[in-house]
Amino acid sequence: MFRYLAPKSIKPPFARYSHGVEVPPGKRLVLCSGQVAITADDQIPEDGGAQAELCFQNIAAILAEAGLGLGDIVRINAYVTDRAFLRPYMDARDRLFASPAPASTLMIVSGFARPEFKVEVEAIAAG
Repeated sequence: MFRYLAPKSIKPPFARYSHGVEVPPGKRLVLCSGQVAITADDQIPEDGGAQAELCFQNIAAILAEAGLGLGDIVRINAYVTDRAFLRPYMDARDRLFASPAPASTLMIVSGFARPEFKVEVEAIAAG
């Protein structure tokens, strides 16, 4: 359904992500706001990897409301508050997304609205 773009004229991705994903005509898009690692009962895991997993669980719940799933994600933007959280985030992402993976950006930021948040993930899905 999607066309994963990997031009031979540029360096291949560093990790499990695609340089671009083409969504065919006639598909609808679902844009998920950035999700932080908080449960419905206000629990926030301490561990950065557990936070990444929870961010993706929250995104999965949003997509389910639209009849979609994680496999329908074409773009991920992720943010972590420290370089130490890069690998735990990428490990969570790589467990959830097979190759070819969505287009993706990962940035280190100075913080979020609450200091206990270490990871935030937003996504765009098509279906």
